[in-house]
Amino acid sequence: MTDKAPASSPDAVRSAWTVLESKYTFEDPWIRLRSDVVRLPNNKILSPYHTIEYPDWVNVIALTAEKNIILVEQYRHPVRQTFIEFPAGAVENGEEQPLAAMKRELLEETGYVSEDWHPMGTAWANASRQTNRVHSFLALDARRVADQMLDEGEIIRVHELALAEFLERAKSGAHPLPGLQLTCLFWLQTYVERSTDARIRRLLPA
Repeated sequence: MTDKAPASSPDAVRSAWTVLESKYTFEDPWIRLRSDVVRLPNNKILSPYHTIEYPDWVNVIALTAEKNIILVEQYRHPVRQTFIEFPAGAVENGEEQPLAAMKRELLEETGYVSEDWHPMGTAWANASRQTNRVHSFLALDARRVADQMLDEGEIIRVHELALAEFLERAKSGAHPLPGLQLTCLFWLQTYVERSTDARIRRLLPA
């Protein structure tokens, strides 16, 4: 028989940690690694506690007038796999609004634009280690107006797939998505359910 660990008090669980020391151990244009020495409410010391400071991220479910979803295929080096994902990216310095960043990313990655944008929701990317949030958007009546304008490190192939087919493939596991983009699908369902716009209500099956 093993003893159970004593339950933490609600106050202790909700209390902020005390930062005793903080320094940046790595910085570049994309990320900053902050290493803190912190005291917990139970007086235990964690050293170092690493936090990754990223800019906010954005992603979009972009649909054409024919209700095809626009997807991007690219290799993801950390996991050595190729994924077909939603257009996405980071909010760059000087972009005050996530929507401006998402419009830029959609145009650069795919050559598509939309004049009908809907913010669906925002969530913390990984609150245990990262400082950034992920902003999810819906774009309607997207159309291609230009060639891709890719960064030096990007090799991206653009796909169009019927939304209904994509959703079935995603539900069955035949089309794996990164966890943060699964959250975007949740926001889509929630946004459609709450909308009073008939066009949006018809995006998903009843």
